[in-house]
Amino acid sequence: MSLLVVGSVALDTVYTPRGELLDGLGGSAVYFSVASSIFGPVHIVGVVGNDFPKEHIEKLKMRGVDSEGLYIADGKTFRWHGKYGEDFGDPETLLTELNVFADFSPNLPRKYRDLQFVFLGNIHPKLQLQVLEQMDSPKLIAADTMNFWIERELDSFREVMKKIDVLIINELEVRMLTGVRSIFTGAKKIQQMGPSTLIVKRGAYGSFAITGEDIFVVPAYPTDNVVDPTGAGDSFAGGFMGYIASKGEITPENLHLAMVYGSLVASFDVEGFSIRNLEKLTMDKLNERLAKFRQITDF
Repeated sequence: MSLLVVGSVALDTVYTPRGELLDGLGGSAVYFSVASSIFGPVHIVGVVGNDFPKEHIEKLKMRGVDSEGLYIADGKTFRWHGKYGEDFGDPETLLTELNVFADFSPNLPRKYRDLQFVFLGNIHPKLQLQVLEQMDSPKLIAADTMNFWIERELDSFREVMKKIDVLIINELEVRMLTGVRSIFTGAKKIQQMGPSTLIVKRGAYGSFAITGEDIFVVPAYPTDNVVDPTGAGDSFAGGFMGYIASKGEITPENLHLAMVYGSLVASFDVEGFSIRNLEKLTMDKLNERLAKFRQITDF
């Protein structure tokens, strides 16, 4: 499996109704890489400060994450503090300190440049384009974004969309990009902007994928043990891309099962702080939940 992820690596402080996490391992690239490592090796590109605990790097390596592209800069690591309410909806951001991430300029190690599967995490669209300029000829490129970049860097983001195969976004971002109220109509409109496959995340309501005329809807796996939703979307993307990369291509069957695995991996993520659940996750545990998922969705 030749999978590359480029994104943020952070130290998160999170408060939820189930407890708190102080300076825990976080960031989009971290959640993605640990989630995708369940299916095979993954290569990470990001930046941290010289205050970043070495044991966190060891955790990634133990999960099969190649950290050669994780650069250590002079300064402090990106930090995010957030607080969730009783409904575990969108968190209140208490503090954001970009620190060394503010000057992040992804420089891929030579051995990363011929990797076949690429995931561009939620970073500045110009940085996403910078990564693609360094790649030789990837087989499949997927990307994530957020409303901030759509509002402020739309032209650059449109250039990214022309170069990718899969776009993973949420309902709000679909409406922002298209001005269309209907999510399914908006999703089809985004396909005309470049990505042949669009995956729309709907939080507790699951997700759906559109490829051509094919629409596949996946509910979120029901869990009453939500501890910390941070990284759920990135974990979904990691499970999705990890499975696709392990199979070597997107076919309708692979796409559907990748969506299900993404949902299941995310369900494990929310049941613990940081990557505590993900770093212990095995294929046996994942497939056990897959069997339950088949039961509750069969009719």
